[in-house]
Amino acid sequence: MAPRRAAALRGGEQSLREHLIAAAGRLVARRGVAGLTVRDIAREAGVADGVLYNHFADKEELLAAALHAHVRSVEAAREGAAPRPGEATVEANLREYLDRALALHAAILPAFAGLTTQPKLLARLGELSTPLGGGHGLRGELAGYVAAEQRLGRVAPAVRPEAVATLVVGVCHDLVLGGLLDPAGPPPQPAPDLVDALVTTLLHGVLPDRGGAQRSRGSTSRS
Repeated sequence: MAPRRAAALRGGEQSLREHLIAAAGRLVARRGVAGLTVRDIAREAGVADGVLYNHFADKEELLAAALHAHVRSVEAAREGAAPRPGEATVEANLREYLDRALALHAAILPAFAGLTTQPKLLARLGELSTPLGGGHGLRGELAGYVAAEQRLGRVAPAVRPEAVATLVVGVCHDLVLGGLLDPAGPPPQPAPDLVDALVTTLLHGVLPDRGGAQRSRGSTSRS
């Protein structure tokens, strides 16, 4: 016998599986995954506790699907598409990527609180593809952008796109996770001048312009 449909679904187009994922997603967005029980999800969905097991092997499979859906919805809610290679300037595009990645991390990471203490849920998440960046993840998406700019000659050939992407995503983790661990600290969105400094460092590195220094010394010796 097919499981009884929740009252909220009668006459609707959403399947019970989708309804359960949506209900779990609302809880995940509000509370994170730590401490969520089958009963919590069933009450949010308006179904009996056992109904979940008609559609999912365990609670972790449902929570993984809910986290996946939550991340997709957060990204979809962002206005505008990611910068395209060859458009605007590389500097402006890197800043756009950094602003976008910071906003996404600030909206997404709170839902993952407590995840490290749930190995079964981590394993279920590992079975799913990343929902961000068109399935490439933010790091893969940005690395692909930098590589495309390299092919256009707008990024130096010696630059490793994966290194640039790792630095940007690492900055997001540091700023956002720091805020989650210390709520009394500064907000995860940094001041604009810090974002400018980060982009400048990505563009120019940290070593002095030795070529410029040598040119300056040569001009002095000739004068």
